[in-house]
Amino acid sequence: MAIEIKAPQFPESVADGTVATWHKRPGEPVSRDELLVDIETDKVVLEVVAPADGTLESISKDEGETVLSQEVMALFAEGQIAESNSADAPVTEQSSAASKADVAVAPAAQRMIDELGLSASSIQGTGKHGMITKEDVVAAQKASQSGTKPQANAPTTKTSTETLATEAGSRVEKRVPMTRLRKMVAKRLVEAQQNAAMLTTFNEVNMQPVMDLRNQYKDLFEKKHQGSKLGFMSFFVKAATEALKRFPAVNASIDGDDIVYHGFYDVGVAVSSERGLVVPVLRDADALSMAGIESKIRDFGQRAQKGALGIEEMQGGTFTISNGGVFGSLISTPILNPPQTAILGMHKIQERPIAVNGQVVIAPMMYLALSYDHRMIDGKEAVQFLVTIKELLEDPARMLLEV
Repeated sequence: MAIEIKAPQFPESVADGTVATWHKRPGEPVSRDELLVDIETDKVVLEVVAPADGTLESISKDEGETVLSQEVMALFAEGQIAESNSADAPVTEQSSAASKADVAVAPAAQRMIDELGLSASSIQGTGKHGMITKEDVVAAQKASQSGTKPQANAPTTKTSTETLATEAGSRVEKRVPMTRLRKMVAKRLVEAQQNAAMLTTFNEVNMQPVMDLRNQYKDLFEKKHQGSKLGFMSFFVKAATEALKRFPAVNASIDGDDIVYHGFYDVGVAVSSERGLVVPVLRDADALSMAGIESKIRDFGQRAQKGALGIEEMQGGTFTISNGGVFGSLISTPILNPPQTAILGMHKIQERPIAVNGQVVIAPMMYLALSYDHRMIDGKEAVQFLVTIKELLEDPARMLLEV
């Protein structure tokens, strides 16, 4: 009996998804809970696993195609592994199956191979585990048209891009489709600039007090809190939440003609991943301890690299902090994360000469940037908000005393 393999139930904020990668081919045996396919949405990658031991019978949605919530993508036959591996199965059938599995071909690539009349055995696969992708078929076709026949059995460590560079010289172009996440990030950034009266104000903070406090307690902090390291981000989150309490407009959002003042502090932390920029949210950041903040941020960073963040973890923030300083940025103008009305940009800590009590000293300084929606926040509030963060960081005891 065939089992329908359906797309996951998408949240209300996600209209559809794109089939990213099929990890199994029709006729290939699959174990229970083994990964079948990745579905890429605007925010995260969702995994669909096998419901039982069996065989993938057919695929109705190829890589790159759009799927709706709960839409059928493939048919799955339960219980076929035991039959194919039974002792009564003829040896010739086992060897035949093994020979077919020698060359892994993505469904979309197989369709192109059939249309072009190519042989899969003559194409060098560059996908996961040597799988032949659509790009490999295109490269093989170009090689065939240019009179260069690919050597299927020749040992090579070059990718298709490197081979193309050798043939065409240094002026090589590679066209790849934009991922859904990248398209959504681009769309939201453009919307933010078109729909908000965005302005940025700057200040600088002397990081010496925070660095001294961190150096004094980092070993004890790590020992006390089971490996959580004391970083700078927890200081900024604490300073930001305290400043948000004093300036509610910075923690508000605009909904049509209404202003929504939030009575909670959900701070988004921008995290860079291989797939693009994601912004997981620290819920009730004002109630979290320094150790709790550091632990959650570390967890967000690790799971962002694996594409394991949930959609619900990236929704509903009221304020965002972006740290371009980890990449060496000295100063920048961060773009709003709608419908939020402000975003704080951290930057590189750099020693510079400054005047302290009439004396020139060298201090570790950081530029701070606050981009805000001028429709909601007046310049006076924005400047005072940023100055409050500066004062709290330059005298961290004020955060504890709430003064």
